[in-house]
Amino acid sequence: MSDGPGDNGKHRPATRVVEAGRRAEWTGPVVNPPVWRASTHLYDDSQDLAKGRTNEDGHFYYGRRGAPTQWALCDALTTLEPGAAGTVLYPSGVAAIAGALLSVLETGDVLLMTDNVYEPSRAMARNLLAPLGIETRFFDPLDVDGFAGHFCDRTKAVLFESPGSLTMEVADIPALSDIAREKCAISLIDNTWATPLGLPVLERGCDVAIMSLTKHVGGHSDLMMGSVSAGEKLYRKIRLKSQAMGTVVSPDDASLALRGLRTMAVRLERSTATALELARWLSDQPQVAHVLCPMLEGTPGNALWQRDFSGGCGLFSIVLKGSSVSQRAAFIDALELFGIGFSWGGFESLAIPFDPTGARSVTPWPPEGWDSEDRLGVRFSIGLEDSADLMQDVAQALAKMDTA
Repeated sequence: MSDGPGDNGKHRPATRVVEAGRRAEWTGPVVNPPVWRASTHLYDDSQDLAKGRTNEDGHFYYGRRGAPTQWALCDALTTLEPGAAGTVLYPSGVAAIAGALLSVLETGDVLLMTDNVYEPSRAMARNLLAPLGIETRFFDPLDVDGFAGHFCDRTKAVLFESPGSLTMEVADIPALSDIAREKCAISLIDNTWATPLGLPVLERGCDVAIMSLTKHVGGHSDLMMGSVSAGEKLYRKIRLKSQAMGTVVSPDDASLALRGLRTMAVRLERSTATALELARWLSDQPQVAHVLCPMLEGTPGNALWQRDFSGGCGLFSIVLKGSSVSQRAAFIDALELFGIGFSWGGFESLAIPFDPTGARSVTPWPPEGWDSEDRLGVRFSIGLEDSADLMQDVAQALAKMDTA
């Protein structure tokens, strides 16, 4: 059984998912850590109180610092991220991004943010960072040659997301993070799509790994949580900032995340296989102009995905050929096995419309070389349903779109 982050190279990832965070002092004689619900942690006597407690997981102090349920989840996530010294939990993925950025940026600093970023991250730049005097500049994640030109003496951090969660561009993370390090900037990445099972981002050169645990780790669409993992120096800085803001997650949600984590590897494998099967089929459908799926052979990001990633997930997008908003709505409304809703990574399949035209700063949409009429997209989150049933459902919905 795992002893924590020190042995994270001992076993392969799928095995670590099962054994990580299950220290005997936290589980006792049972398989899973119990749910420790407590705001107050008691001391033995006045002398014990006077000694204090170190600021580390595993030492009872007060409810905000967690207890074995939260510690076990932190330990498990750290074990899964090679190069991490520790993990901090947040009440949502957006809170994790905010917590990480606020830990490494100060008034007057410049943040470089990938132009295909998750929309709440873009809103964060406007509504949280800008009022604090932190400037955000956007960059094309595919322009490695021009990346160094975006830095100035005030640039302190870079936020990556690869693949982009709507348009699925795959960035050359090792090359870009090397440039960031040469420029003395901290590189952070939202790695929710791949998880460390598919992309060990600290090993690929990033300094800080961020995940929305709401997605693949939870896996059942019943919790909200985020995490930030980093090496020793940055981890301690991020942890102290989180404590200063009073950030805490409930032990009940931590227990749900631990439960979901144990099956994450098999769920990712299943949803990836189904998504790839559906993506291949969609690439031959006349109503589809582009399939945005880095796992699909021949797509622009596939070579980098093949080089850097060891796994995928069920999230990918399509762009409909010259369709109207009403036709796209007819397609989505005709789907019977896909819910209409945000988030992803659960056991159920979802579909949402998107058009990133107004959410780009330095990269065009549609991209250069595309027909200008091909801009309306649909993002699929593939769950655990039978692939043949999903394909049949999409086929009938495409047919109804044609008659709208």
